[in-house]
Amino acid sequence: MRKLCFNPKTPSFALARNSPSSPVSSTSCPTPPRLSFSEPTSIDEDSFIEEAEALILKWNPDSSAYAKVTSLFYQDKIEAKHYINCVNQLHQTMHSLLSHNPSSPKLILAHKLMQIAMKRLKKEFYQILSMNRAHLDPESVSARSSRTSANSSSSDYDDDFAAEDDDIRVAGDSISEVEQVSSAAMADLKLIADCMVSSGYAKECVSVYIIIRKSIIDEGLYRLGVEKLSSSRANKMDWEVLDLKIKSWLEAVRISVRTLFNGERILCDHVFSYSDSVRESCFAEISRDGASLLFGFPELVANTKKSSPEKLFRVLDMHAVSSELWPEIESIFSSDYSSGVRSQALASLQRLTESAQFLLAEFEATIQKDSSKSAVNGGGVHSLTIQSMNYLSILADYVNVLSDIFPRDWIPPPKSSSLPESYLYSPDSDYSASTPALTARMAWLILVLLCKLDGKAKHCKDVSLSYLFLANNLWYVVARVRSSNLQYVLGDDWITKHEAKAKRFVANYEKVAWGEVVSSLPANPAATEARVVFENFNLKFEEAYRKQNSYVVADRELRDEIKGSIARSIVPRYREWYNDLLATVGSVRELTVTVYVTFTPQDIENYLANLFLFGKSSSAVSSSSSVTSSPLRRWS
Repeated sequence: MRKLCFNPKTPSFALARNSPSSPVSSTSCPTPPRLSFSEPTSIDEDSFIEEAEALILKWNPDSSAYAKVTSLFYQDKIEAKHYINCVNQLHQTMHSLLSHNPSSPKLILAHKLMQIAMKRLKKEFYQILSMNRAHLDPESVSARSSRTSANSSSSDYDDDFAAEDDDIRVAGDSISEVEQVSSAAMADLKLIADCMVSSGYAKECVSVYIIIRKSIIDEGLYRLGVEKLSSSRANKMDWEVLDLKIKSWLEAVRISVRTLFNGERILCDHVFSYSDSVRESCFAEISRDGASLLFGFPELVANTKKSSPEKLFRVLDMHAVSSELWPEIESIFSSDYSSGVRSQALASLQRLTESAQFLLAEFEATIQKDSSKSAVNGGGVHSLTIQSMNYLSILADYVNVLSDIFPRDWIPPPKSSSLPESYLYSPDSDYSASTPALTARMAWLILVLLCKLDGKAKHCKDVSLSYLFLANNLWYVVARVRSSNLQYVLGDDWITKHEAKAKRFVANYEKVAWGEVVSSLPANPAATEARVVFENFNLKFEEAYRKQNSYVVADRELRDEIKGSIARSIVPRYREWYNDLLATVGSVRELTVTVYVTFTPQDIENYLANLFLFGKSSSAVSSSSSVTSSPLRRWS
């Protein structure tokens, strides 16, 4: 953060005053004997004002060329402390004169001296702030705060310079040079601020502080990539450009809250610890614009009309980081003066929630509105299935955010749904009143997809293909659930249940596609003439194989399971018929020369082993005809 925000061009006063090679030495101007100030109640007021006048005029830049070019706190730290004590006692003396001798000429002189002193201190305050920009960066201040956590309360800082120096020396090598300079500068600023605020010059002190430190925040945010963006400009941006800005914001917001604003909060609390109202109003003033810009960005994005599949994920990213940082935002901007910043952060969080809910509903509507009436050539996995499951798999990675976004009492509204009634009122539903909202929502989205696929299956060119299409797609859905965080959202019961449904589709496919082949081989070989059986089998097998070999089963596990199941249904029966006939004719040669025996059992096994190897295409095509009666409305 220090390297990002600051590039000091001049040395720090705090660093230079401890350097033996300082360009301005104490011999530049003769220094009178140091004055020792005690409580004003124990000294003569006239005598004190004369002594104070000498010290204050010595450092009056309007009357002394030396004072004009030399910093009091840079030149002589001990005298700086005397100067502060002098001004504090002068303020007390003025109150004393006002109470018992309001017409005293000394009161007028004291007031004039106070104005000169405040002008001097204002200049010193500005110089320390401006010359120590690099050493008072938020990162250094935050590091100093963490190292001195025992003294974190702003009221615990010791005003005594000697004690501050002792603390730095005791720390020794445990803190860096930057942190040493930061500590010394913070002590100087606090001393001046205490004096000016207690003397009634808080406005002058705060105005200087705001000018310097507000620019630090603004510059830091700019370098982090946070810029002002209007709603109209955001809506005109390409999604790719806006997406880059969102990613930049996601990186910047943590640094901004935990380093930039937190560091400024610590510094402001320390410097203006004398007055709660002053420090709170001052911090609010320097941080308000930058914080509003930073925390207003998510709401701006949520309000854009950009339509992109990735928008929901970016909204969830921003919601996650905003929720994570909210306790820190609430702590840093805790005062009434900063209530607007808190309101902006909460408004953005609420708008992100609404946007995520809307985008999820839009995703569901996209599935339901898919207008293609075709399945996939060969009964393969539909592009809608692939895209939807990709989306849901990524969505499951946001389970913690989604749990906060979904209403806890969410259940699908059956009456307003366009899904078939049998799905909604099935006792074997994917959700119940006790199902967690996130689980029910995800199960519902997948059910919407499955029902849409059921509608597409009706347009397959034959019943066996429709069953294979549904088996392929449901198997793909279950596989994606298993391989993603959806398995934890939906649970093992959901996976087991839908895997069983996929297997039922497979069984139905085998029955429709290969049932006639199996039935062509009677269980009792002696009951039917062999020629009739083999001729019928040859016809049915060739017909089924020619059709089914153009179909697609992309998943290796499912493909092997289907081929194995078909082989177990056909090969043993066929081998029995074949062996019986072989025993009758006496030799394989004589058997193979007969017209009606086309295949050996090994031929059948080889053919079935090569099933589905040629139908690799999964492009969507329009079917020539539709199934009159859909056999596939049985997801539940």
